[in-house]
Amino acid sequence: MNPPANLPIQALPNGEAELRLVVQLTWDDIAALGKQASRLAAQHKRPVSLDEAASDRLRTRLPDAGQGNAQRMAALPPRPAANTA
Repeated sequence: MNPPANLPIQALPNGEAELRLVVQLTWDDIAALGKQASRLAAQHKRPVSLDEAASDRLRTRLPDAGQGNAQRMAALPPRPAANTA
């Protein structure tokens, strides 16, 4: 079993989850994240990492990001029953 620090997902105290992953991006995408980080840094008046910029970009692109999770989950089909045999 992996130690907790190496798990790709963990619960955060604020009720959200942190998912660690590796993605391959074009340099244009990296530049866009840099611009997003710059905008966020100016808005929040503090340094912002590319990770934070990527999170912000995902939240703003997803409909109802951070809200209505229960409604979206309720709309999903039920999971198949586990095989107990």
